[in-house]
Parts: sequence; structure tokens; C-alpha cells
Amino acid sequence: MYVHIFVAVLKSIIVKLENEIQQSKFKSAKHKAVLNIFFTSGWLSCNQQRFFKEHGLSPQQYNVMRILRGQKGNPVTINGIQERMLDRSSNASRLIDKLSEKKLVERVISKIDRRQVDILITEKGLTLLKKIDTEIDTMENTYSKITEAEAEELSRILDKLRG
Repeated sequence: MYVHIFVAVLKSIIVKLENEIQQSKFKSAKHKAVLNIFFTSGWLSCNQQRFFKEHGLSPQQYNVMRILRGQKGNPVTINGIQERMLDRSSNASRLIDKLSEKKLVERVISKIDRRQVDILITEKGLTLLKKIDTEIDTMENTYSKITEAEAEELSRILDKLRG
């Protein structure tokens, strides 16, 4: 009896796609999986938008700043940033303009090619990232509903889908 109660409670904790979009049948398990990816992507995106807005950033601006921090003080061009972005449809130049206005990044004329502009993260940008990193660690506890092994399997499956 206790097992049945536990299973019923567990089922009520797990929010199923069927309940979220009020659809009980799907063409196939693959169709349901694709819809679940779209739905979950929107859910994650909405949470990210809210989180980064509190810091005066967009998720894309945060991505640019992480790329620059990863350069460890070495400058990178706008094209170099664009190639590494998660959302490659973003306008990297516009994002850098916004970050520059906030004094989080700076543009520097290249010493090698004066036509080229290099981008560097500022101390203010690094300080903000450090603060955000702490909060992200706390936020990631939200995702503790899945184990590390499940997260690795999910990543493997998503890589396989794109490959």
C-alpha cells in the first residue's frame, strides 16, 4: 500500500508534457520527444531571461561575456565571438555595443591590423560574472531532479539527434 502511495505522489511531482500542453496522444514517441524538447527549451529560456534580467543582461550578452572570460585576457574579434556563441543568429556586434555601454567589455584597435577591432572583458565584467556564477550554482540546484548520469545521457542523446 505504501509503495502505491509513494508512486502516486511521485507521479504528481513529475510534470508531464501531456499535462502542460493538454494533449494526451502523440503520433509517436519521437514526435512527443521533439515537442518535449521545444517545450523544455522555451521553459529554460524563460527562466534564463528572468534570471539575467535581474543583472541587466540578456542570455546572449552573458554568453559573450563567458566567451571573453574564457580568453583569459587575450583579445578576440567579433567574428571569433560569433563563431563560439550558443545562439549563432544573435548579432554579436550589437551585443558588444550594449556590453560596452555598460562598461563590461571594451573595444581595442588591434596592434597587428588597425582595421581589426579586438574585444576584451573589463574588471567590472569579470566581477559581474563572478557574482552571477555564485547565483547560477544555486539556480542549478533546480535541475537536481535529474542525476549526473541522467544529465550525461540526455546530453548524449541530444548530441546524437543533432549529429
